[in-house]
Amino acid sequence: MVFIGGARQVGKTWLARFIGENNFPAHQYLNWDYAPDRQDILQYRFQGDAKILLFDEIHKYKDWKNYLKGLFDKERETYRMLVTGSARLDVYRRGGDSLMGRYYYYRLHPFSVAEFLESENPLIPGKEIALAGPGATISAVHDLLWRFGGFPEPLMKQNVRFLRRWRTQRQERLVREDIRDLASIRDLSSLQILLDMLPGRLGSLLSLNAVREDLAVDHKTAAHWLEILESFYYAFRIYPFSHNKIKSLRKQPKLYLLDWTEIQHDDGAKLENMVAFHLLKLCHYLSDTQGYRMELNFLRDVDGREVDFLVTADEQPWFAVEVKSSSREISRHLNYFGTRLPIPYLYQLTAEKDVDVKKGGVRLVSADRFLASLV
Repeated sequence: MVFIGGARQVGKTWLARFIGENNFPAHQYLNWDYAPDRQDILQYRFQGDAKILLFDEIHKYKDWKNYLKGLFDKERETYRMLVTGSARLDVYRRGGDSLMGRYYYYRLHPFSVAEFLESENPLIPGKEIALAGPGATISAVHDLLWRFGGFPEPLMKQNVRFLRRWRTQRQERLVREDIRDLASIRDLSSLQILLDMLPGRLGSLLSLNAVREDLAVDHKTAAHWLEILESFYYAFRIYPFSHNKIKSLRKQPKLYLLDWTEIQHDDGAKLENMVAFHLLKLCHYLSDTQGYRMELNFLRDVDGREVDFLVTADEQPWFAVEVKSSSREISRHLNYFGTRLPIPYLYQLTAEKDVDVKKGGVRLVSADRFLASLV
C-alpha cells in the first residue's frame, strides 16, 4: 500500500484522485467522512472492476489499522491501495496490529519554489548543490510564495483577502474538526490561543515552561498540544545537533510553521521559516523516496553561538545554512562551526537578489536562487 500524509488542504485528495483517474481507469474513491462510502468500506463493497482503492481519511475509524491489514493480506493480488489522511498516519500505531512492512509512507508538502518552477534538480546527499542561475522567473516565483505561501488554493488565487479568509477557516477547522475528532483535547479555546501565540515564537529557542505559563496549563498538557500540532502538520520542531567536538545545547528545540504567511510583522523570521520549510521538504523527499536517513537540525553551543540549520544524511553533516535577510557580512558563528565540524558545504542566504559570491569557505547566495535549487 501507499500512504500519503500531509497538512489539511495541501492537496492529498486531489493527488489521490489524479493518480486514480490518470493511471487506473477502473478505480474507486472512498471517503470515510461520506456516509455512503463509510458503509461501503465497512461492508467491503468494492467495485468489481476496480484496480485501485483510494481511501481518504480512513484513519478516523478506530480499527483502521486492522481493517487495512486484513484487506491487504486477503486482497493484495486484486487491488492496489492508496490511503490519505490529514493527520500523520504513522502516528497511530499504538495498539492493534502493526502495518509494518505493508506500506510505503510519503509526506505531501505545500509547494516549494523548485516544485512550482517544475525543476527537477539533481540532489545527492554529500554532494554540492548545483545552484540555479539568476533569473526573473525564479525571483517572481519566490516572491509569489513569499506573499501567498505554498498551499495550493491561496497560491493559485493570489488574492490577499482570500488568503486571510482561507487562513482563518483552516485554523478553525483544524482545531474544531480534525483535532477534536482524533485527539482527546477538551480545552479547544486554549489550544486556539496557542496557535495565535506560535508565530511570535518562531526561530528562537522554544521554552515549554514559558508556553505552559502563558496558557496556565501543566507541563504534560503543553507538551501534548505541541505534539498534536506536529502530528497534524501544522508546525514542526527541529533540535540541536550533538557532536563531541562542540559543547552542544541538547534539549530546547526551535519551532516553525508550514504556512509562513502567518508571520505578519517580522520579515527576518518569515524568511527563516520559509527556508526551514524548504529544507524540511528536502529531507522528507530524500527520506521517503530514496531511503536516506535525513535530519534537519540547528547548531548551538552552550556559549550561545548558533547557526540556523544543519542538514545531515545518514548521520553525517551535509550542509549548514545561516539566514541573514539583509547583511552580506559572513556570520562568525557559521565560520566557527565550519572549522570544528566536518561540514562539507556552508551557505549564507540573503533576501537580496542576484547575489552569489564565495567568501572563504562560505557561499553567500540569494535565498530565491538557493530555494529554487532544492525540491
